[in-house]
Amino acid sequence: MFILSIYQLKSGFQNCLRPSVKWLYAHGVTANQVTVIALVISVMLGAFLSLPGIDPLWFLLLPVWMFLRMAFNAIDGMLAREFKQQSALGAYLNELSDVIADAALLLPFALLLGVESSLVFGVVFLAALSEFTGVLGLMVGASRRYDGPMGKSDRAFVFGLIAILWAFNGITSFWFNAALVITLLLLLVTIINRIRCGLAEPATNAHKQG
Repeated sequence: MFILSIYQLKSGFQNCLRPSVKWLYAHGVTANQVTVIALVISVMLGAFLSLPGIDPLWFLLLPVWMFLRMAFNAIDGMLAREFKQQSALGAYLNELSDVIADAALLLPFALLLGVESSLVFGVVFLAALSEFTGVLGLMVGASRRYDGPMGKSDRAFVFGLIAILWAFNGITSFWFNAALVITLLLLLVTIINRIRCGLAEPATNAHKQG
């Protein structure tokens, strides 16, 4: 099943980052260091945005960091693949840090006035489940699945946009909650899509080999 996702723009994004990746490698920066730094910044920002009575304008930091975090995620992967820094520890760090960072950056929305916290918790749970489902592709002989329509990059775009609207009082709690419901539904589609593609991939590969 083909469903459009922002993830499909990744190759072009990586090409833009390649000079920076080469510079980082030349200066001794490792993929795991980039992964850990991105995680620490995500957790710190999530904690800051969860402070009581915080000015909504501070939520403008979220879309900025969401974009930079995508860059960090691309950079650590490129360092690992293109400069022989892949490791078992790196694989664990990459997957676990993504889930923890997602939760840290999304949970502050549950504290906002008028926002249904259970919907935010549901998004955090299904987001983690979707990433787990993607990793399970490796266990059935498929690749790590990144299928959409609500992958990590898509969530970054959606919640970055919501954060901007919230900062400028451009979204009511009703529409905020409606967006969360839509996100939940798209996450369910994403999970199903990753399972279907993961199951189909080994069969397709076997057919080609035959």
